[in-house]
Parts: sequence; structure tokens; C-alpha cells
Amino acid sequence: MSRPPGASVGGQAVIEGVMMRAPNRWAVAARRPDGVIEAVSHPLPRLSARSRWARVPFVRGVLVLVESLSLGMRALTWSARKAGQEEDGEEIRSRDIVGAMVIALVFFVAVFMVLPLLAAKGAERLFGVDSAVLFNVVDGLVRVGLFIGYIWAIGRSSEIARVFEYHGAEHKTIHAYEAGKPLQIDQIQPYSPRHPRCGTNFLLIVILIALIVFTAIGRPAWPWLIASRILLIPVIAGFSYELLKAAAETSWLRVMSQPGIWLQRLTTREPDAGQVEVAIASLLAALTPDERAAVAARGPIAPGALQVEQG
Repeated sequence: MSRPPGASVGGQAVIEGVMMRAPNRWAVAARRPDGVIEAVSHPLPRLSARSRWARVPFVRGVLVLVESLSLGMRALTWSARKAGQEEDGEEIRSRDIVGAMVIALVFFVAVFMVLPLLAAKGAERLFGVDSAVLFNVVDGLVRVGLFIGYIWAIGRSSEIARVFEYHGAEHKTIHAYEAGKPLQIDQIQPYSPRHPRCGTNFLLIVILIALIVFTAIGRPAWPWLIASRILLIPVIAGFSYELLKAAAETSWLRVMSQPGIWLQRLTTREPDAGQVEVAIASLLAALTPDERAAVAARGPIAPGALQVEQG
């Protein structure tokens, strides 16, 4: 995801496609097995215009996170259906997608919540000490290590590697759009596949802030320990959002985004021309008519990105 605070456009890589979010609309485009790019768009006024809570510091970060997750799941589900659609029209069933999501949630809780706690308890026994500081530091470091290791491991899969290529296409297209360049393949490809506003940065900041917060609260009894890991997530997310917003607007704080840029070496790949076409198609679908006219005034748009079937 590349839509942090203050961004005009953000996005997310999906299965054989890209989701883009502009100030007033969001859209997703994917290339079907028959080679055709299909796109769908929806209106989406700014969150701050729909809820007064979205203008409250620390609270707005939680609301943005919830909405981003919701849109991301909708885009991912839509792209899975399109990318999994056979030429005879058969689609992946919704229950298969829901089942996969449930399994992924259980896996996340087991690996990123429970396993680090067990590792921290094991470290205490290994060193023969009862230390809240040691417990929480080991818990946090194991969680960071698992997060990075998980991203590296799934990147070995050819299917996920393609998603990472679309992630790179999303970033390159946003770079070119924000720089005022024509949306042509040769204008977009020279840009970096990494972006300082990527959601990878946000996730890493959340994990690092969590390490500090959980160390500060010590080590309560196990029921409260597990509850704290769940209940404090919104608080940590809200604080992390404000840090990321400040880093985007304050030059001396931008160093905070650097670890996320390094991590994007694992989550992005160099895309091919066809993947960039899909990213352009998604961006165009997310823009208003006036915004599209402004893009067209920059110069010719990649022809393949204009050959789109509307969903």
C-alpha cells in the first residue's frame, strides 16, 4: 500500500493487478487470463469529509487503517475473481476466498502474536532470569524477525513475486504521476519501484513502536499480556500514523522512512511493460474526468492502458 497521510494518490498491488486510490475515487484494474485489462471504479470522498473523527489526531490513523484494510480486501477479492476466471467464464468461488482469508488470519495470530510470546518465555528460562525487559525485547525482536523472514519466504513463490512486481508498477506509476510526467511506459520505468509512502513503512513503524510500548508496560499476567497485544494495536497504529504523517511533512523526520525503503527491496520487484499498463489503467480509472484531462494534456498515454474493459 502506498497511501499515507497527505498523499494525493496511493495504491496496493493485488492479484494480477493494482488498486489505486485518488482523493475522490478508488479503482482496481487486473489483467484477465485472456489478456484483457478489466477495471472497476467507485466514488470515495475524503474520509475527513465523511467523519469529524477523521480530523482528530491519533483517532484518524485508526479510521484510515480500517478503511484501507476494507478497500484492500475488496480490491483483492475482485482481482482474485478476475485473475482466476477461466476462459469459459468459471470464477473462483467466494467461499474459497473467505476460507483462505480465515486461514490467513489464524496463521497471523499464531505466528505473529503467540509464537513471539512463547519465544520470549523460552528466553527467560534459557537465561534463568525473570525480567520484563528481556521478555518484551525478545518478544519484539522475534516479531520483527518473523515479519521480515515471512516476507522474504513468500517472495520465493512465483505467484507472490508477480504481486511484488505489480507493487513496483504501482509505485513507479505514482512517482511519474506525482512528478507531472506523461503516463508512457518509457517515462515511468526509470523511476524506483520503492516509494517513501509505502504501507510497508507503516507496518514496520507499527512493529517498532509496539516493541517500545510493550516493553514500557512490562509483563502482566498471561491473559492481560495477550489482551494487551490485541487491544493496544489501534493505539499503536494511531501513533504510528501521526509519525508517518510528520515524516512526510518534515524533512528531518524523513529518515524514519528509510528502514521501510530498505524493506521494500523484499516487497517490490521491477515490473514489465504489461504490468505498468495495468497500473496506469487503474490510476486513470481512479481519477475524475478533469484529472484525466490534465493527465492527457501532459502527452500521450500508453495505448495498452487505454484498452480497458469496464467492470
